[in-house]
Amino acid sequence: MTAELVRGQNHPLSESRLEIRISAGGPVVAGATLSGADGRVAGAEWVAHPASHRLPGLEVSRQAAAEHRLAVDLDALPESAHRLHVLLALPEGVGGPSRFGAMAAPFVAVTGLDGAEVASYTLTDLDSESAVVALELYRRQGAWKVRAVGQGYAGGLTAMLLDQGLDAAAETAAAINDAVTRGMARSVAAPPTPAAGGDAGARRTARVGDSGDARPEGSSLPGGASDPCGSSHPGDSGDQGNPGGPGDTGDTAPPVTPVTGGGPVSYRHPGRQTTAPPAPAPAAPPAAPGTPAPPVAGDATGWTMNERLYNQVWGMFEDLARSTAAYRSAVDFAESRLERELDKALSDPRTRVGPAADAVRAEARAKRTDLVDQARAVLDRDLAQLVAESEVVEHALPPAFARWDSPVWQGFQMPLETPMALRIGDLHLPERTDLRIPMLVRLPLERGLWIDSGRASGREAGLVDADGLRRRAMETAVAQAARLLAVYPVGDFSLHVIDPAGAAGGALAPLLSSGALRDAPAAGARGVSETLQRLTRRVDLVQMAVRSGAVDSLPPDLDTAEQLLIVNDFPHGFDDRAVTQLRYLADEGPAVGVHLMMVADREDARAYGPVLDPFWRALLRITPMPDDHLADPWVGHAWTYEPSLAPAGSEVLARVLRQVGQARRAYGI
Repeated sequence: MTAELVRGQNHPLSESRLEIRISAGGPVVAGATLSGADGRVAGAEWVAHPASHRLPGLEVSRQAAAEHRLAVDLDALPESAHRLHVLLALPEGVGGPSRFGAMAAPFVAVTGLDGAEVASYTLTDLDSESAVVALELYRRQGAWKVRAVGQGYAGGLTAMLLDQGLDAAAETAAAINDAVTRGMARSVAAPPTPAAGGDAGARRTARVGDSGDARPEGSSLPGGASDPCGSSHPGDSGDQGNPGGPGDTGDTAPPVTPVTGGGPVSYRHPGRQTTAPPAPAPAAPPAAPGTPAPPVAGDATGWTMNERLYNQVWGMFEDLARSTAAYRSAVDFAESRLERELDKALSDPRTRVGPAADAVRAEARAKRTDLVDQARAVLDRDLAQLVAESEVVEHALPPAFARWDSPVWQGFQMPLETPMALRIGDLHLPERTDLRIPMLVRLPLERGLWIDSGRASGREAGLVDADGLRRRAMETAVAQAARLLAVYPVGDFSLHVIDPAGAAGGALAPLLSSGALRDAPAAGARGVSETLQRLTRRVDLVQMAVRSGAVDSLPPDLDTAEQLLIVNDFPHGFDDRAVTQLRYLADEGPAVGVHLMMVADREDARAYGPVLDPFWRALLRITPMPDDHLADPWVGHAWTYEPSLAPAGSEVLARVLRQVGQARRAYGI
């Protein structure tokens, strides 16, 4: 069972040989330091970094990349080393983001050599920091533990190394940056800015290098992905996860430096200005004395309006979680105090029976009621403020974040840039079911989606039979696919469907009739095999091109757009070879733009035994009916998830898909 850590939390390590897997939203430098019992790094020889990537029991990557694997052998570390710190830093002087707050939250996982996660940590709440201590592995009474640190440094590598007691911090930081700059020639350039009415084929080819991913040989995504609103990962029942990632659209892209003659590469995000200061958040009108300030959409930190809206959704999620946790804690305290006072009364013969006993019990219950009423009053005050903020924010959300019934879809136009997050549903708690927090996931998808068509456990489960649940699951998949097609620029996203038995024809009709789905769903064993083989070939070719820096050598017929494969009714129609290919796509596909959306009942796959357990854990489980299967990692609330569907009788989904189909035909796609 994976321990999903929050800042300051620790977890024991039962194995000595480990891998530390790092996934970030762009190229980062990964390193590690060893320190003694006093926590100080004795010298530069105790720092593992791209210019000196090996120490006894420790090996790190040689260059900046979006994905890293660090090898650790705790038994081989020097006897005097009591602590190992995992460091992340943004490369300097290569045109990329200068702060972690301008990119997706990094995700770090400690795994065994078999790939099984032991502990994971998503580094949230970073802003101006350009270097961060992610994890600490330390000895305690002869055993090793891992602790989530998340300590950031706006002063970069030098400030971080100085804080760890390294006297030659500036020289070591300079050596690291020099090694990274020289290694950048092995990375892939960011894509050119798409122009309105420009060539779609050129934009699709450019997107292969969008992430600037220059992973070391053999690296892969961790079993989970990062991102409330995105930063951890909700999954199966009992998972600790949280809802999405900040979005970002509409900025003018800065110039991008292509790969020429082995020179440095610009990793600046094509959709975000990193040189200009963030625009100020809108000011709220003054509030009357003694009343809370009226809510304002975008009243959060961020470099664009959409990023501020995302961060505001983050804050609403956290405020609701904290307020509810405080209320539940107060109720638990009131109940426990009542039990203690009643037990005390029963243990005293003078207050066990009679009028005195009745008076003691009545007084104890009155105290409990008073405490609960006070806590509820505070909760109601907080919830009322959040409801008001939710109403204001909801009307300001862009299409990628908005509900299907939002007016923003009435004036929808195909975008020119990809947002950084997507709404896949809503989250709420039983204390106020009408207060819905958008559940956002980062784009491109870092984890596949699994839409559970099996037994439903929510309050509405008894209203739908098994066939209806499977139909509802496929309709949910179509709605999610439609939103993805709508928020990506024309030609930057392709859709494939595997429907072995042809059971999803009715649900897929809007995609087919509009032309948003170009090819008919693959059916039968042959169709399954051909589709999986084609996508597996794409993953292999793009991986090789990214690692070798030879994007221009990709075959001209290769579709380099982001790909989504919807698989209906898995595992029916899949043999062992097809299952293996599907697992490969789930593990390796997201890093090179191939994503999975499974519509399946996990119970149907039990025949494969535990071999598919890692496969299911790698996917984000959502349900076609409201269900409380998501748990956040802060306070452990069971959040009720509700899918994002178009209102009954609404034409909004069909209208948006028609626009997508018309745009694709206009570009000759």
